[in-house]
Amino acid sequence: MQRILFQGDSITDSGRFKIDGLGHGYPNLVASELLFDHPGAYEFINMGISGNRIVDLYARMKGEIINLKPDVMSILIGVNDMRNSILERADGVETPKFEKLYNMLIEEVKEALPNIKIMIFEPFLLKGSATEDVWNVFRPGVEEKAAAVKRVAEKNGLPFIPLIKKFDDAAKIMPDTYWVADGLHPTQAGHELIKREWIKAFQNL
Repeated sequence: MQRILFQGDSITDSGRFKIDGLGHGYPNLVASELLFDHPGAYEFINMGISGNRIVDLYARMKGEIINLKPDVMSILIGVNDMRNSILERADGVETPKFEKLYNMLIEEVKEALPNIKIMIFEPFLLKGSATEDVWNVFRPGVEEKAAAVKRVAEKNGLPFIPLIKKFDDAAKIMPDTYWVADGLHPTQAGHELIKREWIKAFQNL
């Protein structure tokens, strides 16, 4: 049985503490499909935590990645590293440090778990109540983080799964808030979009 771990921030968390450990988001949707299609083949763990930045994920790497010994892990993080830079508390993570810590995280996980397969997902956002007022700063900042995430994936030879264009294209079909309720947190349709990209990437591992 393969152990699959989801890591990230609130987009991954998706209320997992209230709903059977997987939450209502894309981790639950991924698990539902794979558990149905492949009975007994997979075990799923969601360790996303709302509000997390790369520094938080790095700090809990030992207990909530390495010690869990997953066979496969996906990571979706980066929005809070930018978002918190434009809030009053200003505890965001500048891109050079973000990229350095992300690389350190991947390198240390791979050293401890040499057979692990890792998928790196691109942070994204759309216009909504949490983003529109600061869109001209927020969007370029997230794109900068996304570029750093892509470099991390390339440096470490890992699959990079782009999401910005996927959500931008989806927003041409229906309004932004159909896909991402407040500009940051996906709706059911938005989580389904991520799930489909997750499954495609997983099938190519």
